[in-house]
Amino acid sequence: MTDSSNLDLVRSIYRDWERGDYSAAEWAHPQIEYVFADGPDPGAWEGLAAMAEAWRDRLSTSEAARIEADEYRELDGERILVLTRGIGRGKKSGLELRHAETQGAHLFHVRQGKVTRFVAYWDRDRALADVGLAPEGDAP
Repeated sequence: MTDSSNLDLVRSIYRDWERGDYSAAEWAHPQIEYVFADGPDPGAWEGLAAMAEAWRDRLSTSEAARIEADEYRELDGERILVLTRGIGRGKKSGLELRHAETQGAHLFHVRQGKVTRFVAYWDRDRALADVGLAPEGDAP
């Protein structure tokens, strides 16, 4: 059984992110585990300060960076997978991120109204596989 308040929390995070506002962190548990599962700089961090620094580093390579949610999938009572799309421009290249096919995913683990673990994926199919779902385009 799923908890709609968890989905509401995750949707509220994207309302800010879709406007390019990454300043709020009240949604995150103080000891949040923050993971880049793949992409150019995979890694893991723990705690709000480390998460903020990792976000700043990641966002520093682009201008007007926003993340849009394409789809929300409640996996169980604590996990929500969000299929995402990155929007913005590379600072050095000027390349629009939309043209770079930046379709990824975010996995949120929510307990007692706080995100305790956040996993970011550049590769949407890897995210789907990690949670036991078929890649997009694969027929059931």
